[in-house]
Amino acid sequence: MRGTHERQALDRKNICQGQATMLSIISPEQRVPQDHPLRRIKAMADKELHRLSPVFDKMYSSTGRPSIPPERMLKSMLLIALYSVRSERQFCEQLDYNLLFRWFLDMNTIEDSFDATVFTKNRERLIEHEVGCIFFDAIVKQARSFGLMSDDHFTVDGTIIDAWASLKSFRHRDEPPSNRPADFDPGNPTVDFHGEKRSNSTHQVATDPESLLMRKSKGKEAKLSYGAHALMENRNGLLVDIRVAPANGSSEREACEDMLKRQARKGIKPKTLGGDKGYDTKDFVANLRHRHITPHVAANIKRKGGSTIDCRTTRHAGYTISQRIRKRVEEIFGWMKTIGGLRKTRYKGRDKTQLAAWFVGSAYNLLRMVRLLPIEAVV
Repeated sequence: MRGTHERQALDRKNICQGQATMLSIISPEQRVPQDHPLRRIKAMADKELHRLSPVFDKMYSSTGRPSIPPERMLKSMLLIALYSVRSERQFCEQLDYNLLFRWFLDMNTIEDSFDATVFTKNRERLIEHEVGCIFFDAIVKQARSFGLMSDDHFTVDGTIIDAWASLKSFRHRDEPPSNRPADFDPGNPTVDFHGEKRSNSTHQVATDPESLLMRKSKGKEAKLSYGAHALMENRNGLLVDIRVAPANGSSEREACEDMLKRQARKGIKPKTLGGDKGYDTKDFVANLRHRHITPHVAANIKRKGGSTIDCRTTRHAGYTISQRIRKRVEEIFGWMKTIGGLRKTRYKGRDKTQLAAWFVGSAYNLLRMVRLLPIEAVV
């Protein structure tokens, strides 16, 4: 029969009192379902982290007290992106009671959670040794080994990431630090900038000087931002490269040039590159053709002087296919912003934001690979 809530609570109380001395041993491994997608993500991540062991040896001294294993810290950053954890401090709090997190980090049920300062103290070390970039490239290489990536057809696009800075801190470069109102409040100062003409050439953010004032499009408000640029392969929509750059009008094309050069150093030579109208400029298209890459960018017929893309390119069926597939890159940006927490950076500075982008991009690729690969493909 159906028991009442009060009766069930009383039964549980009696059981606890009668079996207080009994010991129950259950490992996190037993609590995670065998078909949970995080199992395959863990297997792929552990495989690449094991290969990075020589890099970790160079990062840490051979003497002193043992620190938190770097593999555990990097996998924590993957979990923060996969489960939309708001902050590193909140993650460490959840690690105390979340058995799934503990299993992913190879922790037992009685092991203490680590402090959030572990991320703060080790972030500069990770940036110095380019661990984020190395791990991301390892995941891309793994996807390529499974045959999930094409080396011929790519898409590039850019978006804006809100900086961790307030418009109140966007002050004139020549303004002395002491020029503040009498009722100045360090936490929430009173700043009246209405009617004031402000630009990146005359003003600078005091709290995050690398962020710039950027307007996404006409009619939109200007925000302190960074630019995020992605290079996607067209076969399965996987992320090949991601670059955080200053937010300005030319950063999209400059970041694309840097990403193409990085791929060329790996021996990857794309045949086509798709993009939106922002890439339809004379210099950019000429550079692509100089690299023997067919520019499948959208024709900007409203641009002064006309579009640089003509019927020699647009008449082919491949151009139409590239224009249709290139919209998949918006799915990457959508996931990274809504799930991965990259809509607004949690860090001050371009390098720290780039480090976060490497791991959010790695998390996206791992999740995408799990969906594309058969279960038996990952042991």
